[in-house]
Amino acid sequence: MILVYTGNGKGKTSACLGQVVRALGCGLEPAFVQFIKKDSEAGEQAYLKKTLGDKFYAGGIGFFLSEDERPRHTEAANETLGKARSLLRSSDVLIADEILYALSMELLKLEDVISLITEANTLGKHLVLSGRGFPESLDCYADCITDLQEVKHPWKKGAAAVRGIDF
Repeated sequence: MILVYTGNGKGKTSACLGQVVRALGCGLEPAFVQFIKKDSEAGEQAYLKKTLGDKFYAGGIGFFLSEDERPRHTEAANETLGKARSLLRSSDVLIADEILYALSMELLKLEDVISLITEANTLGKHLVLSGRGFPESLDCYADCITDLQEVKHPWKKGAAAVRGIDF
């Protein structure tokens, strides 16, 4: 099954974490890769390292803020995609967190994401894709799409991100 968590609201990565918990609870072997996010920056990473060991990989260099950084971001995204392909073969469920953000920022090519989806289907593996910017061209590949929409957020009033809640 191909699942998608997208939209401008909070909760995409949290939904991905829920998929890890559900898979583990049912005796499946999950793997989790994070695009964009740097290792050891977000609270979920400590949990995933402890729970999944080498089946967790955070390959990003941080949020994409400047065109000067594009080559480094593109290289990191493609390395993470390679790790995702490797983990897909040895897992029942692969979560590709923020892959859609990397795709929307053109750090990955659409055909590479389609290839990952096709490989998951061929191998009979479950694949979860998350991030903002889900392109309609991938609609036909997904079995389930959840669009999380922001209704209210404290950032709009200038509040800073809260460790343990926002990251």
